[in-house]
Amino acid sequence: MLFRMGYTSGQLMNRSQLEKISKAFADETRLRIFEAISTKEGQMTCGEIVSMRGVTHATVSHHLKILSDAGLITCRREGQFVYSQAVPQTLADYTRALLELARGRKGPRSR
Repeated sequence: MLFRMGYTSGQLMNRSQLEKISKAFADETRLRIFEAISTKEGQMTCGEIVSMRGVTHATVSHHLKILSDAGLITCRREGQFVYSQAVPQTLADYTRALLELARGRKGPRSR
């Protein structure tokens, strides 16, 4: 099943992408990390997330990878620092896909 993404982009989000984002948000720690990154102006380092959330660097790195694989954040390495930034368009597309799913709109099967 494909879901129409964006009003002008015409991109489609398939069920697999929808599930990946939903699974990324299903973990409380990951959701809190995403919230912290989303509410910060600009970019946030892994160290900032560790100090705010009281979790280890390894745990943060693991969660950042899942959020990045889901397309919810972008990560950029600069020397020893990794800067993370939210991708608002992915969240907007995800929301639209959920609305279409709730309204019963079905696109072609795709997986």
